[in-house]
Amino acid sequence: MIAALTAAQAMVAATARLRAAGVADPARDARVLLAHAARIEASRVTLIAPEELSPEIAERYDQLISLRAIRVPVSHLLGEREFYGRHFRVSRDVLDPRPETETLVEAALSEPFDHVLDLGTGSGCILITLLAERTSASGVGADLSESACLQASANAVQHQVQERVEILRSDWFESIEGEFDLIVSNPPYISLSEMEELSPEVREHEPRMALTDEGDGLGAYRHIAASAPDFLMPGGRILVEIGPTQGQSVASLFQVAGLVKTRIIHDLDGRDRVVLAKMP
Repeated sequence: MIAALTAAQAMVAATARLRAAGVADPARDARVLLAHAARIEASRVTLIAPEELSPEIAERYDQLISLRAIRVPVSHLLGEREFYGRHFRVSRDVLDPRPETETLVEAALSEPFDHVLDLGTGSGCILITLLAERTSASGVGADLSESACLQASANAVQHQVQERVEILRSDWFESIEGEFDLIVSNPPYISLSEMEELSPEVREHEPRMALTDEGDGLGAYRHIAASAPDFLMPGGRILVEIGPTQGQSVASLFQVAGLVKTRIIHDLDGRDRVVLAKMP
């Protein structure tokens, strides 16, 4: 019985289960989930390692490990994910915030802005981070998913930017009004042919509409490029996250739309990650 195990023994057993299930970093996940089951900080797991787990904690831990073994993402089990030093509430209704997306945030923060539009806002992590870092700015987040809009609204309240943000259900620019000096987006850029290559955590537990356009992976960029000039102020910037092979294609779409000074920005691994363009 797991209830008779010490915390250390339970972690060893959990790690073995996760490794057998093909989880990429089983020891880390076993540790994080034990902390969550015990309702303590992960840094304190070592302190309870010699102690026998209570039946309540053991049962919670067993349930969490069972879910992780069928590849439910850790963030969904915890209900949150860290992004740019802040914790955001997440669920299967929104794309998990990823470290690579911080490249877009860094690029956006490199120049001043007052009014930002985030297309396909999801959890709101990009928009809310930008507003939290620029306390004089305001913004609009748009998403076709009503569930995503609710999640973004909750995160806006959690990070105390709700007075400066508007979350709208919109099919790209459909319900958007006004002009912005910054437009950002992390749209679905995985092609239909690439979907089967994704990990089970992503393919089976994240919203499909946030992952793929069901085509060549460039559909969202075509929509965004075609309409962005109508919503950008003169000199305004647009930054979009891309897949590592899409830089030149997306930059060309922006150039054809009349945007200028296009630039491809690399992430920390040296891969193409963001395309930047400006309104003349």
